[in-house]
Amino acid sequence: QVQLVESGGGLVQAGGSLRLSCVVSGSIFSINTMAWYRQAPGNQRELVARITMYGNTNYADSVKGRFTISRDNAKNTVYLQMSSLKLEDTAVYYCKAPDSFWGQGTQVTVSS
Repeated sequence: QVQLVESGGGLVQAGGSLRLSCVVSGSIFSINTMAWYRQAPGNQRELVARITMYGNTNYADSVKGRFTISRDNAKNTVYLQMSSLKLEDTAVYYCKAPDSFWGQGTQVTVSS
């Protein structure tokens, strides 16, 4: 089983920044495509960003230009750098590997 531990969430004002981290164990991290998802209350869980084993990335239109996904294979860690945060970014954020279960996620709350 692949284990995921997300961290870095918190309360931030609109326009601010946060960096989320996800430490992965139980898999060969370097060959996995990794992704960040988020789920706001009452909403479906949605894909936010994705990064392949080669470092190629793609983003949801709603975060494009504001969020950056990256990975550090030596640390078995994937990051989500979030800037210019908006109220609608408020959600629980989850990282995901292809063969992983969902972890606990980390809460991001953006205030006005």
